[in-house]
Amino acid sequence: RAYIPEISKALGPYVGLIITNCIIMGRAEAFAQSNPPVMALWDGLTSGVGYMAVLVIIATIRELLGAGTLMGYQVLGDGFTTWTIMVMPPSAFFLLGSFIWAAKSIMIKKEAS
Repeated sequence: RAYIPEISKALGPYVGLIITNCIIMGRAEAFAQSNPPVMALWDGLTSGVGYMAVLVIIATIRELLGAGTLMGYQVLGDGFTTWTIMVMPPSAFFLLGSFIWAAKSIMIKKEAS
């Protein structure tokens, strides 16, 4: 930031995605090193699809509640009050935490029965 502030400002929104992609690729590489190619391919495909699904679900919820739209089309009525927090970056973490909590709760209930 101190030496090239323009580049830092331009890359700012993308740094988190770059880091996350590196984590996913590192995990895929670690799996591929100790497993046959077909299993590594399947693991890479399912990991990528799972990551994409989480991003799309979180983005859809944030757009619906933050703007009342889906892909630019007004979905919720004019009387809908938008949730300002949903257009802020921390809302994605809140949603992700809620998904993890819900998934763990469901798994615990399934194990108990």
